[in-house]
Amino acid sequence: MNLTRAQRSTLARIQKELANVGLALPGSVVVRTGRCGKQSCSCRADPPRLHGPFRSWTRKVANKTLTRLLSEEQLDEYQPFFDNHRRLKALMRELEELTLAAVESDPRWEQR
Repeated sequence: MNLTRAQRSTLARIQKELANVGLALPGSVVVRTGRCGKQSCSCRADPPRLHGPFRSWTRKVANKTLTRLLSEEQLDEYQPFFDNHRRLKALMRELEELTLAAVESDPRWEQR
């Protein structure tokens, strides 16, 4: 397949970035606070003092949702892995778009 100079440059950049991604954790992280069911708890006061923060990591495993609570230390340590996964997905989308553009510009499509 013949790529343009710009496409070759983009491909080289994507390949270089992919090589440097590192460990990647799929899923999403949510940090939340909340109220409990006790009516006399300070979380129901005005203003409320909510429980938490609770840090949860959610992902799909064998078509089931798996959620795990993370400590503050774990979240600090794992955050780069979540960031790497987001970057990896963005690079894959970019690579797919580049590939589609290269395939669509193939002159052999017009021969049919």
